[in-house]
Amino acid sequence: MTKEAQYWGESSNLSSGNNQEYTEDDHMSALVLFTRHVPRINSFIPDISDASMDHHRLLQRLNTYGLSEVKVSGDGNCQFRALSDQLFKSPKHHKHVRKEIVKQLKDHHSLYECYVPMKYKQYCKKMAKSGEWGDHVTLQAASDKV
Repeated sequence: MTKEAQYWGESSNLSSGNNQEYTEDDHMSALVLFTRHVPRINSFIPDISDASMDHHRLLQRLNTYGLSEVKVSGDGNCQFRALSDQLFKSPKHHKHVRKEIVKQLKDHHSLYECYVPMKYKQYCKKMAKSGEWGDHVTLQAASDKV
């Protein structure tokens, strides 16, 4: 069996003699898709000086582009305040932003459900509460909504 047949399967066009051409990108995609994922744990825990240096580098980069850091209240609504600041030039609309993101989550549950480690309805109810931290799913929903 050829390598391609191993990755694409016996019934694929690669092993059936079809003259369709496959690029190196197609082959690489097959390798990535069929490579078993092995989770890794990052054993490096940065100390406060590493965090300070990272923050300083971030500020320098922002300055390079004429941007600045905006502090938002750390009350559990920070992701929604930050999004509100970018969308409406004010963090004051964080409740509206949260409401719209939760609506996006509910209206398109098939897009997000597989990324939520709990019952989806329970997750949406939790995310609707003020003070609940946003996560990668709410950030993706916000991106999709905009």
